[in-house]
Amino acid sequence: MVKKNSFSMTVDSRSVNEGFVRSVVSTFATVLDPTVEEISDIKTAVSEVITNCIVHAYPDTIGKIYINCDIEGNVLTVRIRDRGVGIPDVKKAMEPLYTTAGDERAGLGFAVMQSFMDCVRVRSKPEKGTTVVMKKYISVRYDNRR
Repeated sequence: MVKKNSFSMTVDSRSVNEGFVRSVVSTFATVLDPTVEEISDIKTAVSEVITNCIVHAYPDTIGKIYINCDIEGNVLTVRIRDRGVGIPDVKKAMEPLYTTAGDERAGLGFAVMQSFMDCVRVRSKPEKGTTVVMKKYISVRYDNRR
């Protein structure tokens, strides 16, 4: 039987919390004994999602960011949700170089997430918020899960 482990937390959409969330999620994943590269991938993808929440979901206010992580077998699932402005056209927003933030942003956030995680799903409704679900399959070197 595969055991499941999970945690949830909520943070304010402040830039100081981006590194904190990145560290907590990557530390949670260490039970899977990931490689340094896998940890780096997770940190980078989580940073992109949290930054999107801060910059795009709550552009003129401080809101809440909800983080849920699960480990089941060798799979880390990260769900990050906001209740911000939402994305009117998710397909368009996921195109590389597309941004609504002008010249100050590269528009590569979703492309980065997709390149570092094994699965990325985005659901959004204008004025209701956005949920990003990412999965990372961790290479199994030996079974160290309890």
